[in-house]
Amino acid sequence: MTGKAPTIAVAPGSAPDWMREAVVAGGGRLAHPTAAHGLVWAAHDDPEGLRLVLDTAPNIEWVQLPWAGIEPYVHLLDDQHTWTCGKGVYAEPVAEHALALALAGLRHLPQYAQASTWGQRRGTNLYRARVVILGGGEITKQLLTLLAPFDCRITVVRKHLAPLGGNVQVVGQEKLVPALERADLVVLALALTPETEHIIDRAALDALPDHAWLVNVARGQHIDTDALVDALRADAIGGAALDVTEPEPLPDDHPLWGFDNVLLTPHTANTPEMAIPLLSERIEANVRRFGRGEPLIGSVHVHLGY
Repeated sequence: MTGKAPTIAVAPGSAPDWMREAVVAGGGRLAHPTAAHGLVWAAHDDPEGLRLVLDTAPNIEWVQLPWAGIEPYVHLLDDQHTWTCGKGVYAEPVAEHALALALAGLRHLPQYAQASTWGQRRGTNLYRARVVILGGGEITKQLLTLLAPFDCRITVVRKHLAPLGGNVQVVGQEKLVPALERADLVVLALALTPETEHIIDRAALDALPDHAWLVNVARGQHIDTDALVDALRADAIGGAALDVTEPEPLPDDHPLWGFDNVLLTPHTANTPEMAIPLLSERIEANVRRFGRGEPLIGSVHVHLGY
């Protein structure tokens, strides 16, 4: 595509104008999918719509998916197209939210926020705490930066044993339970795949010390919700701070709402107001790179599904 403006389609038709503006800002020329070489897909959950577009647009070489989580589209991934997603776009706000949830939980803010009388003084330091993070992507890297002033003892559990710098210990998923046994705080920031679904199951929860807090800013399906409810009822863990749940939205009558050591936020680690400028920058950058024949940002691992 080097040497001329790349032809880029934005679909479906209900896509917001800011996506089209980002394409133009990146030097792209807007086109119908049948005449385009790149496609910015705007729907969060419409794999059938995307399949139909790709079936009728044989010239499309590159597909930009809108969010970091691409679970609805995994079955469409192929080697005939270059696939990118919002991977890494939202790392800063999500890591910030994870830190906020962690501090709130360890300092028992959910209980104090609901109190109506002067109560028992409780709290656990994040400073020099033993932190286990599941996942080694951009959210984790940003969270490591935010945790640096707290001098935590950090273990990252990830599929690929690449180092993350500093004094961070990196272990494989087969060492998850031993890592959990020493944790004060556990943060979930990993991709959802078949092998990470319910990675926090009854055995994992049983391994946690009874004061440990669990923070999830990844996907609700990473946690066996029934097992979590049982652990909370048994006072087997310190508490849980969840930005994502299974099911989601969490029904009003769900048992998780009844615990004073559970902090729930409605998938707000990355709000639309935060996401739009960040995703706009990513689309603009990738359109520019596509036009120049340069490597794209946020490449999807087709065979890994994220």
